Amino acid sequence: MQDDISRATKGIAKGSFFFGLLLIGFGMLVFVLRDIFAIIAAGIFFLAGFSAIGYGCKLFWAARKFNRTPGSSENAYRKNVQIHNHQ
Repeated sequence: MQDDISRATKGIAKGSFFFGLLLIGFGMLVFVLRDIFAIIAAGIFFLAGFSAIGYGCKLFWAARKFNRTPGSSENAYRKNVQIHNHQ
């Protein structure tokens, strides 16, 4: 029983030690290469912005195209629609 607890504690200690070293290493990497990370983040924001603009343009174009249908009266969406009532 004591041996199992000792092994479990050692395993948790190894994992904690490795995770701490990993965090310190990643922090140092960000500190040393902060300009590269800033450029990557800026690029991601630019791509997201252009994507949002493109999506907005597509929606405006679709709405404009929908309103330009021939005979754009209030019931224009019912063109070529027949309702059958079987009794």
